[in-house]
Amino acid sequence: MTYDVIGKNVKGVIDRPIGSRHPRHPDMIYPINYGYIEGVIAGDGAEQDVYVFGTDKPISTFEGRVIAVYHRINDVEDKWIVSLDGIDYPDAEILNAIHFQEQYFKGELIR
Repeated sequence: MTYDVIGKNVKGVIDRPIGSRHPRHPDMIYPINYGYIEGVIAGDGAEQDVYVFGTDKPISTFEGRVIAVYHRINDVEDKWIVSLDGIDYPDAEILNAIHFQEQYFKGELIR
């Protein structure tokens, strides 16, 4: 498995902004902007999902750099970690921010 997307600039759409509820699990509220890359198909057959770092405000679109990939070991898709502001966020900060959803999966952060 290659992770040559790390370091690449990407843009996409936020469909679950900060403060929104998960469509199937309404008790799950997004503490981070979550969206997808249009036209890039992930392992689940849908567009590639991303967690977007670099703002604490809800946004509708994004453009930034992929700084890591969260590889779900027990699922068919990975999640890309995107930085809007160019900061290479530390592993602990990334894992803490995505824990609300990734706690239900076994995974590892790839750099």
